[in-house]
Amino acid sequence: MSASPLSDAFVELAVTTRNGHDESVHYGAVVALESDGSVAFALGDAGAVVFPRSSTKPIQATAMVASGLSLPPRLLALVCASHDGRAEHLSTAKEILATAGLTEDALGNTADYPLDPDAQDAAIRAGGVKTALQMNCSGKHSGMLATCVHNGWELESYLHVDHPLQQRITEMVPQLAGEEASFIGVDGCGAPAHALSLLGLARAFRSVALAPSSSAAGQVATAIRQHPEMLGGPTRDITLLIQGVPGLMGKDGAEGVFAIALPDGRAIALKISDGANRARPPVMKFALQALGVDVSAVDPRAFDSVIFGHGKPVGSVRVTATL
Repeated sequence: MSASPLSDAFVELAVTTRNGHDESVHYGAVVALESDGSVAFALGDAGAVVFPRSSTKPIQATAMVASGLSLPPRLLALVCASHDGRAEHLSTAKEILATAGLTEDALGNTADYPLDPDAQDAAIRAGGVKTALQMNCSGKHSGMLATCVHNGWELESYLHVDHPLQQRITEMVPQLAGEEASFIGVDGCGAPAHALSLLGLARAFRSVALAPSSSAAGQVATAIRQHPEMLGGPTRDITLLIQGVPGLMGKDGAEGVFAIALPDGRAIALKISDGANRARPPVMKFALQALGVDVSAVDPRAFDSVIFGHGKPVGSVRVTATL
Protein backbone atom coordinates (compact mmCIF):
# COMPACT_ATOMS: atom_id res chain seq x y z
CA MET A 1 0.00 0.00 0.00
CA SER A 2 1.37 3.41 -1.01
CA ALA A 3 2.09 5.86 1.78
CA SER A 4 1.67 8.82 -0.58
CA PRO A 5 -1.01 11.37 0.32
CA LEU A 6 -2.04 11.12 -3.35
CA SER A 7 -2.67 7.36 -3.26
CA ASP A 8 -6.42 7.76 -2.74
CA ALA A 9 -6.81 10.93 -4.81
CA PHE A 10 -6.94 9.46 -8.30
CA VAL A 11 -9.42 7.44 -10.34
CA GLU A 12 -9.15 5.67 -13.69
CA LEU A 13 -9.43 8.18 -16.52
CA ALA A 14 -8.03 6.55 -19.65
CA VAL A 15 -6.51 3.42 -21.19
CA THR A 16 -3.76 3.12 -23.78
CA THR A 17 -4.40 0.51 -26.46
CA ARG A 18 -1.86 -1.13 -28.75
CA ASN A 19 -2.98 -3.26 -31.71
CA GLY A 20 -6.42 -3.69 -30.24
CA HIS A 21 -5.24 -4.68 -26.77
CA ASP A 22 -5.08 -2.60 -23.61
CA GLU A 23 -1.52 -1.77 -22.60
CA SER A 24 -1.60 0.87 -19.87
CA VAL A 25 -4.16 2.37 -17.51
CA HIS A 26 -3.95 6.06 -16.63
CA TYR A 27 -5.31 7.40 -13.35
CA GLY A 28 -5.73 11.01 -12.38
CA ALA A 29 -8.09 13.72 -11.18
CA VAL A 30 -10.13 16.39 -12.93
CA VAL A 31 -12.12 19.33 -11.60
CA ALA A 32 -14.36 21.63 -13.63
CA LEU A 33 -15.94 24.90 -12.54
CA GLU A 34 -19.22 26.46 -13.64
CA SER A 35 -19.40 30.09 -14.74
CA ASP A 36 -20.20 31.16 -11.18
CA GLY A 37 -17.13 29.36 -9.80
CA SER A 38 -19.00 26.44 -8.27
CA VAL A 39 -17.80 22.90 -8.96
CA ALA A 40 -19.53 21.50 -12.05
CA PHE A 41 -18.01 18.05 -11.63
CA ALA A 42 -14.96 16.31 -10.24
CA LEU A 43 -13.33 12.99 -10.99
CA GLY A 44 -11.03 11.95 -8.18
CA ASP A 45 -10.13 14.38 -5.43
CA ALA A 46 -10.39 18.04 -6.47
CA GLY A 47 -8.47 18.91 -3.33
CA ALA A 48 -5.46 16.82 -4.28
CA VAL A 49 -2.32 18.94 -3.91
CA VAL A 50 0.02 18.71 -6.89
CA PHE A 51 2.87 20.60 -8.47
CA PRO A 52 1.19 22.29 -11.46
CA ARG A 53 4.67 22.85 -12.88
CA SER A 54 4.50 25.12 -15.93
CA SER A 55 0.75 25.52 -15.55
CA THR A 56 1.60 28.15 -12.92
CA LYS A 57 3.30 30.38 -15.50
CA PRO A 58 0.24 32.64 -15.93
CA ILE A 59 0.32 33.18 -12.16
CA GLN A 60 4.03 33.97 -12.27
CA ALA A 61 3.56 36.30 -15.24
CA THR A 62 0.71 38.11 -13.47
CA ALA A 63 3.02 38.78 -10.53
CA MET A 64 5.69 40.11 -12.90
CA VAL A 65 3.26 42.50 -14.62
CA ALA A 66 1.93 43.62 -11.23
CA SER A 67 5.56 44.33 -10.28
CA GLY A 68 6.07 46.63 -13.25
CA LEU A 69 6.94 44.38 -16.20
CA SER A 70 5.54 46.07 -19.28
CA LEU A 71 5.67 44.11 -22.53
CA PRO A 72 3.52 43.96 -25.67
CA PRO A 73 1.24 40.90 -25.83
CA ARG A 74 3.48 38.88 -28.15
CA LEU A 75 6.42 39.14 -25.76
CA LEU A 76 4.26 38.64 -22.66
CA ALA A 77 2.85 35.44 -24.15
CA LEU A 78 6.37 34.01 -24.29
CA VAL A 79 6.81 34.83 -20.59
CA CYS A 80 3.88 32.42 -20.02
CA ALA A 81 5.26 29.81 -22.40
CA SER A 82 6.79 26.38 -22.44
CA HIS A 83 7.87 27.11 -25.97
CA ASP A 84 9.19 24.77 -28.64
CA GLY A 85 12.53 26.54 -29.02
CA ARG A 86 11.85 27.45 -32.63
CA ALA A 87 13.61 30.45 -34.17
CA GLU A 88 10.67 32.75 -33.45
CA HIS A 89 10.69 31.77 -29.79
CA LEU A 90 14.40 32.30 -29.32
CA SER A 91 14.34 35.69 -31.02
CA THR A 92 11.40 36.77 -28.87
CA ALA A 93 13.19 35.76 -25.68
CA LYS A 94 16.12 37.89 -26.81
CA GLU A 95 13.71 40.80 -27.40
CA ILE A 96 12.44 40.52 -23.83
CA LEU A 97 15.98 40.52 -22.47
CA ALA A 98 16.92 43.47 -24.69
CA THR A 99 14.13 45.59 -23.15
CA ALA A 100 16.13 45.36 -19.93
CA GLY A 101 19.53 45.80 -21.54
CA LEU A 102 20.38 42.11 -21.03
CA THR A 103 21.55 39.23 -23.20
CA GLU A 104 21.00 35.48 -22.96
CA ASP A 105 24.12 35.27 -20.76
CA ALA A 106 21.96 36.53 -17.87
CA LEU A 107 19.57 33.56 -18.02
CA GLY A 108 19.75 31.28 -15.00
CA ASN A 109 17.47 28.49 -16.18
CA THR A 110 18.66 24.99 -17.01
CA ALA A 111 20.36 24.54 -20.38
CA ASP A 112 18.62 22.29 -22.90
CA TYR A 113 17.93 21.64 -26.57
CA PRO A 114 14.70 22.90 -28.17
CA LEU A 115 11.52 20.88 -27.56
CA ASP A 116 10.61 20.98 -31.25
CA PRO A 117 12.15 17.89 -32.90
CA ASP A 118 13.10 19.70 -36.10
CA ALA A 119 14.63 22.62 -34.22
CA GLN A 120 16.50 20.19 -31.98
CA ASP A 121 17.85 18.22 -34.94
CA ALA A 122 18.94 21.43 -36.65
CA ALA A 123 20.73 22.63 -33.53
CA ILE A 124 22.60 19.34 -33.16
CA ARG A 125 23.51 19.13 -36.85
CA ALA A 126 24.93 22.63 -36.61
CA GLY A 127 27.17 21.52 -33.76
CA GLY A 128 25.10 23.34 -31.17
CA VAL A 129 25.05 22.49 -27.49
CA LYS A 130 22.37 22.78 -24.84
CA THR A 131 21.73 26.40 -23.90
CA ALA A 132 19.48 28.26 -21.48
CA LEU A 133 17.96 30.23 -24.38
CA GLN A 134 16.79 27.08 -26.17
CA MET A 135 15.19 25.65 -23.03
CA ASN A 136 11.39 25.89 -23.04
CA CYS A 137 11.25 28.18 -19.98
CA SER A 138 13.60 30.86 -21.32
CA GLY A 139 10.70 33.24 -21.98
CA LYS A 140 9.62 33.09 -18.35
CA HIS A 141 13.17 33.61 -17.14
CA SER A 142 13.65 36.52 -19.53
CA GLY A 143 10.54 38.10 -18.04
CA MET A 144 11.79 37.45 -14.52
CA LEU A 145 15.10 39.13 -15.26
CA ALA A 146 13.42 42.10 -16.94
CA THR A 147 11.17 42.49 -13.89
CA CYS A 148 14.22 42.49 -11.64
CA VAL A 149 15.94 45.17 -13.72
CA HIS A 150 12.80 47.32 -13.63
CA ASN A 151 12.72 47.16 -9.83
CA GLY A 152 16.45 47.35 -9.22
CA TRP A 153 16.47 43.87 -7.71
CA GLU A 154 19.61 41.76 -7.63
CA LEU A 155 19.93 39.47 -10.66
CA GLU A 156 22.26 36.71 -9.53
CA SER A 157 19.86 35.27 -6.95
CA TYR A 158 16.60 35.84 -8.85
CA LEU A 159 15.66 32.14 -8.57
CA HIS A 160 15.98 31.97 -4.79
CA VAL A 161 12.65 31.54 -3.04
CA ASP A 162 13.39 34.52 -0.77
CA HIS A 163 14.27 36.90 -3.62
CA PRO A 164 11.84 39.85 -3.88
CA LEU A 165 10.61 38.62 -7.27
CA GLN A 166 9.83 35.14 -6.00
CA GLN A 167 8.18 36.60 -2.91
CA ARG A 168 5.85 38.61 -5.17
CA ILE A 169 4.98 35.42 -7.06
CA THR A 170 4.31 33.55 -3.82
CA GLU A 171 2.04 36.39 -2.69
CA MET A 172 0.16 36.27 -6.01
CA VAL A 173 -0.79 32.60 -5.60
CA PRO A 174 -3.54 33.12 -2.97
CA GLN A 175 -4.76 36.26 -4.72
CA LEU A 176 -5.61 34.21 -7.81
CA ALA A 177 -6.12 30.70 -6.44
CA GLY A 178 -7.88 31.51 -3.20
CA GLU A 179 -5.37 29.42 -1.25
CA GLU A 180 -1.76 29.62 -0.14
CA ALA A 181 0.81 27.40 -1.81
CA SER A 182 0.89 24.16 0.20
CA PHE A 183 4.64 23.96 -0.27
CA ILE A 184 7.32 25.22 -2.64
CA GLY A 185 9.82 23.00 -4.44
CA VAL A 186 12.24 23.55 -7.32
CA ASP A 187 10.99 23.28 -10.90
CA GLY A 188 12.89 21.70 -13.78
CA CYS A 189 14.08 25.12 -14.93
CA GLY A 190 15.37 26.08 -11.47
CA ALA A 191 12.54 28.43 -10.48
CA PRO A 192 10.46 27.88 -7.34
CA ALA A 193 7.57 25.47 -8.00
CA HIS A 194 4.41 26.21 -6.01
CA ALA A 195 2.10 23.34 -5.07
CA LEU A 196 -1.66 23.87 -5.23
CA SER A 197 -4.81 21.82 -5.09
CA LEU A 198 -6.40 21.11 -8.46
CA LEU A 199 -9.37 23.18 -7.32
CA GLY A 200 -7.05 26.09 -6.51
CA LEU A 201 -5.41 25.78 -9.91
CA ALA A 202 -8.77 25.90 -11.67
CA ARG A 203 -9.75 28.95 -9.60
CA ALA A 204 -6.49 30.69 -10.46
CA PHE A 205 -7.11 30.27 -14.19
CA ARG A 206 -10.69 31.45 -13.73
CA SER A 207 -9.37 34.57 -11.97
CA VAL A 208 -7.00 35.33 -14.84
CA ALA A 209 -9.64 34.70 -17.51
CA LEU A 210 -12.17 37.02 -15.82
CA ALA A 211 -9.75 39.82 -14.92
CA PRO A 212 -10.30 43.31 -16.39
CA SER A 213 -8.18 43.74 -19.51
CA SER A 214 -6.17 46.60 -17.99
CA SER A 215 -5.20 44.63 -14.88
CA ALA A 216 -2.04 42.57 -14.58
CA ALA A 217 -3.95 39.29 -14.87
CA GLY A 218 -6.04 40.68 -17.72
CA GLN A 219 -2.93 41.59 -19.68
CA VAL A 220 -1.66 38.02 -19.24
CA ALA A 221 -4.98 36.56 -20.44
CA THR A 222 -4.97 38.84 -23.48
CA ALA A 223 -1.40 37.87 -24.38
CA ILE A 224 -2.20 34.14 -24.17
CA ARG A 225 -5.38 34.49 -26.23
CA GLN A 226 -3.77 36.64 -28.91
CA HIS A 227 -0.49 34.74 -29.28
CA PRO A 228 -0.95 31.02 -28.63
CA GLU A 229 1.82 30.34 -31.15
CA MET A 230 4.24 31.72 -28.57
CA LEU A 231 2.81 29.59 -25.77
CA GLY A 232 3.85 26.28 -27.31
CA GLY A 233 4.27 25.70 -31.01
CA PRO A 234 2.37 24.95 -34.22
CA THR A 235 1.58 21.31 -33.35
CA ARG A 236 1.28 21.58 -29.56
CA ASP A 237 -2.06 20.80 -27.92
CA ILE A 238 -2.17 24.03 -25.93
CA THR A 239 -1.60 26.20 -29.01
CA LEU A 240 -4.15 24.35 -31.14
CA LEU A 241 -6.74 24.39 -28.35
CA ILE A 242 -6.52 28.16 -27.83
CA GLN A 243 -6.69 28.71 -31.58
CA GLY A 244 -9.83 26.57 -31.83
CA VAL A 245 -11.93 27.83 -28.89
CA PRO A 246 -12.61 31.60 -28.92
CA GLY A 247 -11.62 33.30 -25.68
CA LEU A 248 -10.05 30.25 -24.08
CA MET A 249 -6.81 30.71 -22.18
CA GLY A 250 -4.81 27.89 -20.68
CA LYS A 251 -1.44 26.34 -20.01
CA ASP A 252 -0.02 22.85 -20.02
CA GLY A 253 2.43 21.64 -17.41
CA ALA A 254 4.91 18.82 -16.98
CA GLU A 255 3.87 15.55 -15.32
CA GLY A 256 0.44 15.43 -16.93
CA VAL A 257 -1.03 18.75 -15.76
CA PHE A 258 -3.36 20.93 -17.85
CA ALA A 259 -5.55 23.92 -16.92
CA ILE A 260 -7.86 26.14 -18.96
CA ALA A 261 -10.43 28.85 -18.40
CA LEU A 262 -13.04 30.53 -20.57
CA PRO A 263 -14.16 34.18 -20.61
CA ASP A 264 -17.50 33.21 -19.03
CA GLY A 265 -15.73 31.84 -15.93
CA ARG A 266 -15.82 28.11 -16.65
CA ALA A 267 -12.51 26.40 -15.90
CA ILE A 268 -10.86 22.97 -15.81
CA ALA A 269 -7.75 21.61 -14.12
CA LEU A 270 -6.49 18.06 -14.45
CA LYS A 271 -3.57 15.89 -13.41
CA ILE A 272 -2.60 12.49 -14.82
CA SER A 273 -1.22 10.59 -11.85
CA ASP A 274 1.68 8.83 -13.57
CA GLY A 275 2.83 12.06 -15.24
CA ALA A 276 2.37 10.64 -18.74
CA ASN A 277 1.34 13.42 -21.08
CA ARG A 278 -0.19 11.05 -23.63
CA ALA A 279 -3.38 10.76 -21.57
CA ARG A 280 -3.70 14.50 -21.03
CA PRO A 281 -5.11 15.64 -24.42
CA PRO A 282 -8.01 13.15 -24.70
CA VAL A 283 -8.93 13.65 -21.04
CA MET A 284 -9.03 17.43 -21.57
CA LYS A 285 -11.31 16.93 -24.59
CA PHE A 286 -13.62 14.79 -22.46
CA ALA A 287 -13.70 17.42 -19.71
CA LEU A 288 -14.32 20.28 -22.12
CA GLN A 289 -17.22 18.48 -23.76
CA ALA A 290 -18.65 17.50 -20.37
CA LEU A 291 -18.57 21.18 -19.43
CA GLY A 292 -20.45 22.05 -22.61
CA VAL A 293 -17.56 23.64 -24.51
CA ASP A 294 -17.78 23.46 -28.31
CA VAL A 295 -14.53 21.92 -29.56
CA SER A 296 -15.68 21.28 -33.12
CA ALA A 297 -13.34 23.95 -34.52
CA VAL A 298 -10.26 22.63 -32.71
CA ASP A 299 -7.60 20.96 -34.84
CA PRO A 300 -7.94 17.21 -34.05
CA ARG A 301 -4.20 17.04 -33.36
CA ALA A 302 -4.89 18.92 -30.11
CA PHE A 303 -6.64 15.84 -28.73
CA ASP A 304 -4.97 12.98 -30.56
CA SER A 305 -2.69 10.69 -28.61
CA VAL A 306 -1.43 8.22 -31.19
CA ILE A 307 0.52 5.11 -30.16
CA PHE A 308 3.17 4.08 -32.67
CA GLY A 309 4.70 0.74 -33.55
CA HIS A 310 7.68 0.72 -35.90
CA GLY A 311 6.86 4.29 -36.87
CA LYS A 312 3.23 3.58 -37.75
CA PRO A 313 0.02 4.23 -35.76
CA VAL A 314 -1.02 1.07 -33.94
CA GLY A 315 -3.13 2.38 -31.11
CA SER A 316 -4.46 5.33 -29.15
CA VAL A 317 -5.54 6.53 -25.73
CA ARG A 318 -9.26 6.21 -25.03
CA VAL A 319 -11.06 7.89 -22.14
CA THR A 320 -12.74 5.45 -19.80
CA ALA A 321 -13.98 8.01 -17.25
CA THR A 322 -17.71 8.62 -16.90
CA LEU A 323 -19.72 11.24 -15.05
